[in-house]
Amino acid sequence: MRAKVNSGVVFAAAAYTLWGFFPIYFKALKEVPAPQVLAHRIVWAFLFLLGVLMVRHEVGTLRRLLTRRILLSYFGAGVLLAINWLAYVWGVAAGFIVETSLGYFINPLVSVVLGVLFLRERLRPWQWLPVGLAAVGVAYLTLEYGRLPWLALVLALSFGLYGLLKKLAPLNALHGLTLETGSVFLPALAYLVGIEIAGQGAFGHGPLSQTVLLALTGVVTAIPLLLFAGGARRVPLTMLGLLQYIAPSLQFLLGVFVYGEPFGPAQLVGFSLIWLALAIFSAEGVLAQRRQRLIEAEAAGDD
Repeated sequence: MRAKVNSGVVFAAAAYTLWGFFPIYFKALKEVPAPQVLAHRIVWAFLFLLGVLMVRHEVGTLRRLLTRRILLSYFGAGVLLAINWLAYVWGVAAGFIVETSLGYFINPLVSVVLGVLFLRERLRPWQWLPVGLAAVGVAYLTLEYGRLPWLALVLALSFGLYGLLKKLAPLNALHGLTLETGSVFLPALAYLVGIEIAGQGAFGHGPLSQTVLLALTGVVTAIPLLLFAGGARRVPLTMLGLLQYIAPSLQFLLGVFVYGEPFGPAQLVGFSLIWLALAIFSAEGVLAQRRQRLIEAEAAGDD
C-alpha cells in the first residue's frame, strides 16, 4: 500500500510540475495567435489520445460506452476545457503569467463554492473562513487593478466547472479526455483549414521550431493529464489537494523572476490573503481527514 501511495505521489507531483513549467512552452509560441495554438492543441491532443486508445485496443470499448447523456456531458466539458486553454495561452503570451497563476491558486476554493451550489455539499465551519478570505483578496486586487482580475476568474471558473462535470461523468481519464477533445476536434480542424486557405496559418510557415512545438502541443497536453490520472487513483484526496499548489507556485515564480512581470506591494497584499486562505483550507482538510480516521478506527474497535 505504501509503495502504491509513493508511486501516486510521484505521478501527481510530476503532472503538477509539468503544468508549472507550461509558461515556458507557450511563451515560445507567443508569435502564434492564441486561437491557432488552441486549435492545434485540441487537434493534436485528440489524435495522440486516439492513437493511445488504438494501441490499447480500447476504441471499441469507448464506442460501446457512448450514450446521448455522456456525449452531451463531455461536449460541455470539452467546451469548458477549450475556454480554459484559450484564456491560459493568451494570458501567457500577453505577459499575464502571474494572473494566470492566481486563477489556479483560487480554483480549489471556487470548486468548493460550486460543490455547495450544485452538489448541495455542506461546508464545515472552518471552511467558510478561507472562502471569505479569498473573496476579500480578489476584491482587493480588483480595487488595486481598477478592474476585475478577469483572466484569473475565467481560468478558475472554467476549470472549476470542468471539474464539476468530470465529477459527475462516468468515464475514466483516458476515455474522458479523448471524448472531450474529440467533441471539439472538427471545429478546431475546420478553423485550421480555414486560416490555412486564407494564408494566415502558422503551421509550416514559420521557423521549424515553431512548427514542431505546435505539433507537440497534443503530447504536452496529454502526458501530464495521464500522469495526474495515475496519481489521483493512488493518493488520498487531501494529499492531492496539497500537491496541486505546485503548478501555480511554479508559474508565479516564472512570471515574476524569469519573465519580469510586475509584482508590487498591492499585488503582494492581495495574493497574501489568498495564500493565507489556501493555507487554512489545506490545514482544515488534513485535520478533518485525521478526525474522520480516528472516528472510523474507534468504530472498528467497538465492533
